[in-house]
Amino acid sequence: MAQLSDDCFAFGGPMMSVDEAVGLIAARVTRVEELETVALNAADGRILARDIAAPLPLPPFTNSAVDGYAVRSLDLPKGAEAAFAVAGRIQAGASASEAIQPGHAVRIFTGAPMPEGADTVFMQEDVRLDSEGWVVLPAGLKPGANVRPAGEDIPMGTAALARGRRLRPQDVALAAAFGLTEIDVTRRIRVAVFSTGNELVSPGAQRGPAQLFDSNRFMLMAMLGRLGCEISDLGIISDDRASLARGLKQVADSHDLLLTTGGVSTGEEDHVKAAVEGAGRLVLWRMAIKPGRPVAMGIIGGTPFIGLPGNPVASFVTFVHVVRPTVLALAGALQQPIVPMPVRAAFAYKKKIARREYVRASLRRATDGVLEATKFPREGAGLLSSLVDTDGLVELGEDIAQVEPGQTVGFLGYASLM
Repeated sequence: MAQLSDDCFAFGGPMMSVDEAVGLIAARVTRVEELETVALNAADGRILARDIAAPLPLPPFTNSAVDGYAVRSLDLPKGAEAAFAVAGRIQAGASASEAIQPGHAVRIFTGAPMPEGADTVFMQEDVRLDSEGWVVLPAGLKPGANVRPAGEDIPMGTAALARGRRLRPQDVALAAAFGLTEIDVTRRIRVAVFSTGNELVSPGAQRGPAQLFDSNRFMLMAMLGRLGCEISDLGIISDDRASLARGLKQVADSHDLLLTTGGVSTGEEDHVKAAVEGAGRLVLWRMAIKPGRPVAMGIIGGTPFIGLPGNPVASFVTFVHVVRPTVLALAGALQQPIVPMPVRAAFAYKKKIARREYVRASLRRATDGVLEATKFPREGAGLLSSLVDTDGLVELGEDIAQVEPGQTVGFLGYASLM
């Protein structure tokens, strides 16, 4: 387990910006050092633990990029078309056993190795065969056309995949092209998730008239699952200081991160804050973000603790900016900025300067073909429907005071946030 110092999340400012929060997490969280080796077909989404240099050039041999006819560039027709005797045929997967002779062409197919001496390929649709079976090649083709040299894509020994990369299908394809069957990755980050509150019951349990089914816990576990975490569902822990402190101490040593929502304010019945302080150290972050703002960060036995706001939308947004970078930092992943897509606003909105806000929105294509963002019609950080019935979030930076219809804004699709 990664062991963090008690003051890892200490922050001296009165209000933390989103960028400050992400930067602090990236700088102070220690990566998990345990590795595991996984089969190539299980590597998608995992964090690469070691650099991979190209063990061979890609492509490994010079080959044709098209179906056509290979020739020597010294023989290219100049000024007028010319006929060439066809001496041989090379299919993909076959060997080019003989060198090409001057004035001759070789029938060749996409991916087939170039015969020795040949360095240019005419596409088959640009040529014709005469009555004698010779191929008539037009003038004007540049030397080297339609040929893929060995190492054109990646030379041998080149740094191809860097440690810390969160592997994607295209990265897996590259490893396969190198002939690899296994990859070393950081082991999955172990996260314990729990809820507190006598007002909550788990789905499937008997719900009292003043109780709610616990939804945040399941949302958080689903988001953690998309980050490749190994998740322990601790359920709903009794809402008293002793039970909470005891439960947190018991699971801290076997997990890399402890996560919950709600119960971290200063109310008389919010016991998470006191329980964490009893089991370790707690720092309450006030972030300049809406929805969101109060986030509890702490350390229990060297294991980080995060308490998110209880409203589901605030919990979702702060997960993206606090939990996600923490998980990635624990896994040793490179922190890649989430880049909004420019779209046109189809709504008006006012906000405070020096605070970043996220507006739930749906995308539509306007009559002029431009993508527009339409705002969810109701406000409130407790509306789960505002997450379900929208496509993502419009990000409004700290320096923006208002948005007018037609203005360009940044849009973050939900898929890009996990």
